[in-house]
Amino acid sequence: MGAPAKRLELTEEEASTLKLWVASGTTQQRMAVRAQVVLAAAEGLTLDEISSRTGLSVNACLKWRKRFAAERFEGLSDKSGRGRPQSISQEERLEIMALACTTPIDGSSRWSMRKLAEVAGHSVSAIHGILNAGDLKPHKVEHWCGKSPDPEFASKQATIIGLYMNPPVNAIVLCVDEKSQIQALDRTQPLLPMRPGKPKRITATYKRNGTTCLLAAFAVHEGTIEGRCVDSTKHTNFLNFLKHLYRSNPGKDLHVIADNLSSHKHKDVLAWIEKRRRLHLHFTPTYSSWLNQIEIWFNIFTRDVLKGGVWKSRQALVSQIMTYIRHYNERAHPFKWTYEGKPLTA
Repeated sequence: MGAPAKRLELTEEEASTLKLWVASGTTQQRMAVRAQVVLAAAEGLTLDEISSRTGLSVNACLKWRKRFAAERFEGLSDKSGRGRPQSISQEERLEIMALACTTPIDGSSRWSMRKLAEVAGHSVSAIHGILNAGDLKPHKVEHWCGKSPDPEFASKQATIIGLYMNPPVNAIVLCVDEKSQIQALDRTQPLLPMRPGKPKRITATYKRNGTTCLLAAFAVHEGTIEGRCVDSTKHTNFLNFLKHLYRSNPGKDLHVIADNLSSHKHKDVLAWIEKRRRLHLHFTPTYSSWLNQIEIWFNIFTRDVLKGGVWKSRQALVSQIMTYIRHYNERAHPFKWTYEGKPLTA
């Protein structure tokens, strides 16, 4: 527990005004937060408790409690000065950086420069400089691969990486998956083509012309794609696609890598595979579909085809997808896979 804050004595009028500031949606956030500090101090909460409630540092809470005790409402206002503004101390810079690493109390998921500036009582440019010096970027979010709960993670991973790095003789390694619910979106107004100084422009309003699902198989060591557009991800479509791949590669052992989608593990699919000596199905570990190289190709496909696309019909979308795959295969090459199974995080 932190040092207790001295209980502030408030008049009924002061308490009413402070509560109004906190409740009002038009109050500047910095004033609402400072009012919360004073009300919490009036309840006799410790500085740590006030800090937890408001999201400010302990030192900031102490500052606003002291200023209200000495100057009442005037103490909560930002001090104005003449000439060159006073430089921000190192202690206050650290407080601002610590605040930027917390979650705002207004329901937002992250701090904006404006919000930080309002609460800290400094300009947006000053806050930007402080965060830049600390290499803090509240607007950025990165994804990382969490630990898989799959008890067979190590063995499944080793099998898949082994197929990538050292495939069996006379074998084809295929990464298979579906990209579902691809929408054929048309725009309510004609597309405006790119011109100097203007990017291609499409309206934000659209109409749907149906959807399709792309079943795709990426040949790991050739870099080519086999694709088929279907209506859904049901197991019969997946099974028919496997049968097509099996017939298309006679005399070759097929090692198919897939994720844990229920249609991939349907009893009919597993029963058919069990009778095929040349076909081997390998599942990625739980929450580890990133091990499947088809995900890399789907990212390329989304960027090249789907982003900003306009289609008058579902058939137009399907036609463009198949055209893209055909031309992609003309320049295809294997991905350079470098991950060998070592931990991705400490």
